[in-house]
Amino acid sequence: MEELLLEHPRVAEVAVVGTPSEEWGEVVTAFVVPADPADPPDPQELLAFAGGRLAAFKRPRLVRYLEALPRNALGKVLKHELRG
Repeated sequence: MEELLLEHPRVAEVAVVGTPSEEWGEVVTAFVVPADPADPPDPQELLAFAGGRLAAFKRPRLVRYLEALPRNALGKVLKHELRG
């Protein structure tokens, strides 16, 4: 799923994780670092981009924008920090 969203020309980095949801327990959320922070892609545009190529249960339901993904000293994305 992350590889698919990285194909979008306006996305520099992405991490997809499950985040808490009162309604569903957990919801698929894409944390996106835009290629141009001044002009991030529209969330609906990204969801539609992914929607045509992914099964419904794998599609992100939410998009959150970040300036940078949290990483450890080795450069690995700290997904547990995004779930919070």
